[in-house]
Amino acid sequence: MRKLIVSMNLSLDGFMSGSHAELDWHFQHWSSEMAEHLSQQLTSADTILLGSHTYEAMAKYWPYKLADLNFPREDISYADMMNNYQKVVFANKKLKTEWNNSTVIRGDIGKKVEGLKKQEGKDIIVYGSGTLIESLLPKGLVDEFQLWVHPVLLGQGRAFFVSLDHRVKLKLVDTRRFDSGVVVLKYEVDRLSM
Repeated sequence: MRKLIVSMNLSLDGFMSGSHAELDWHFQHWSSEMAEHLSQQLTSADTILLGSHTYEAMAKYWPYKLADLNFPREDISYADMMNNYQKVVFANKKLKTEWNNSTVIRGDIGKKVEGLKKQEGKDIIVYGSGTLIESLLPKGLVDEFQLWVHPVLLGQGRAFFVSLDHRVKLKLVDTRRFDSGVVVLKYEVDRLSM
């Protein structure tokens, strides 16, 4: 069965974004070393799962990057994967899906994701999409977290796990430290504790 991997950028105090959805703090620490690691992470997947807000932001950004002469060369393979991989978007609202290989799904999230996990293929990765993750976690559908912890305290913003109402035990399986001070913590969900 395919794994569902959550990849999330977080401030040290646990925020996914600032109070006005800003991500400038996250780009300040970006490096070519991190771009390479992120590309390696994405090669283990072939499907990207997104909530509607994250999808809309990414759909405005990624389709134009391959033609952008100022776009860093080390990020080109990642941009190519982002644009060509299957993107499955969970949305309760009407959504334009002009970004290549995008499909909007409505209805029972649990059943839809279970179905995706049973399909042949590589892993499924979730970027951002905090509300979607909060829906998937209680259903036991998240297999792994890859948390990119940035050396910054925001003090306020959109917290990760806002409405989690039960304990989920995790097992640390890997760490990676970058020269920028960002640390990636890779956790597997302990199924025995659920």
